Order: sequence, then C-alpha cells, then structure tokens
Amino acid sequence: MLLRTDLAIEAHKISGEITDGIDIYERLCGTLKINRMNIRTEKASLKLHKPLGNYITIDGLPLTDNFREVPQQVQAVSEEIRSLLPEKSGTVLVIGLGNVNITPDALGPKTASSVLATRHITGELARSTGLDRLRPVAVLSPGVLGQTGIETGELIISLIKRLEPSAVIAVDALASRSLARLGCTVQISDSGISPGTGVGNNRLSLNKKTMGVQVIGIGIPTVVDAATLASELFEGSNIDFSQLKNAVSPRGEKMIVTPSEIDLLIERSSKLIGMAINCALQTEFSFDELISLVS
Repeated sequence: MLLRTDLAIEAHKISGEITDGIDIYERLCGTLKINRMNIRTEKASLKLHKPLGNYITIDGLPLTDNFREVPQQVQAVSEEIRSLLPEKSGTVLVIGLGNVNITPDALGPKTASSVLATRHITGELARSTGLDRLRPVAVLSPGVLGQTGIETGELIISLIKRLEPSAVIAVDALASRSLARLGCTVQISDSGISPGTGVGNNRLSLNKKTMGVQVIGIGIPTVVDAATLASELFEGSNIDFSQLKNAVSPRGEKMIVTPSEIDLLIERSSKLIGMAINCALQTEFSFDELISLVS
C-alpha cells in the first residue's frame, strides 16, 4: 500500500532512498538538522510522488512561544525561506491555508495572523515612522471552500492578477508517516503546495504553473493518517495490510491521528513560522525590531 506522507524526506525513505535524479545535502545548524533535497528528473518525481523542485526539511525545532529565547532557530528557518525566494524585493503575498475551526488544519490561518502586513504602509506615513524600508507584504487567510463557496486557488489567482506579487508564500498543515515528526519538523519547498493535503481534502495545487508566479510552500506535519500509522507499527509482520486498512478506516472513512496537545502545538508552530517569514522578508530590520513591530 502507498504510505501517505507530505514530507519529501519521508517519501525518499519509502522509495528505498533512490539516488538517480535526486541531489541531497545535509548539514547541522546548532541543534537543527537541515536536509536539502532537489528532485530534478521526472522519473524521480514519479518514484517519490512529489513534484520537481527543492525541498528543505528542518528537524529538531524547539517549538516555543517565547521567541526572545530562540532567535537563532527562527533565523535559521528564515534563511532557508529566503534562499528559495526568486527576488529580494517586490510585493510578497502570504497565504494562510486551512480551516481555523479545525485545530489540526489551523496552522495556515494562525501563521497568517503572526505575519507583518506592510503593503498599506507607504508615503509620508512610512517615512515619518521610519518604516519606509519595509518590504510590501500582503496577508490573507482565504478560508476553505465549505466556508466561502470559492475555490482557494481561484481566489488566489484573482489576487495575483491584482497585486502582481514577485512571489507567493503558502502555509498549510501537512501529514507525516511518523508520530515523532508531528510539530517537530518544517518543510519548505519551491514546488508549491496542495491545500488540504494534511487533512485529506486535496484542492487545486498552488504552484508556478497554476498561479503564474513562484509559490513557496511551508508546512509542519500535524497529523498522521491512521492507515499509514498502522502499517508503520506492524511493518515486518504477517498482517494483511488491506485488512488492516479496513480496520482503521471503518465505513471507508479516512481517519487521522493527532496529538492531544494539538492546540498548543498549532499555537507555537504558527508563531515560529510567522516570525521566520517576517525575518525572511524584512531583511532591513533586526530580529528585535521585528519583535516590537508584531507585538
């Protein structure tokens, strides 16, 4: 059976860690382990079930809600985000994907609320307050189809035509194959993102082909598919996986597993990603200055 994961690093392991068409580089940054993977051939893309592009996985993040204690970790994440941005200037549109009313799917909207929106700060206001060095940033949490009746992709395409941003950053919850990665891993990719994948509700993919502009996808795994988890736990046994899948998916309904402290995990994760995006985009301002602006 196909083990479900949104993480390229896990897909690579499932594939048998193939090397053809894939470049991998790993490094340590303090307590963080950073894996950079470039899927560069169609064959490798099909094997991993991931689009062509660069995937950066950061493990070992201390997801704390006190950023004054972890500026180095936030800076490390922000540097990886910045490395994938196609331009160092121009408007950036930040999209918080997901449903704020469903806790495991609330990472995107919660993150958006921590990102500094600056597109409206212009002219004399910007000069008189010393904020004329801010990069223009627009932020939106579009909700989901069931709330708005509008496909998220359709709404973002309309915004892109109006704002003409140099890039889009989309944040969404992801699914992992491992419980150990929930809330502890960040994936950043220039291949875009598919809204709703974390909770099994795939919509129109957001990428350069569909949006007409570079899309940077950022996500943290918040759930594990129950069938995938069962397969992992019983790997190597003589259990029939088709029967196992039926057992954990009664009536054909998809089941997911999420931590009991998911509320705290989402709160801390969203603050970390939000501050990292601020640091990645507002390079003319120090960490402490950005802290004061978003407080």
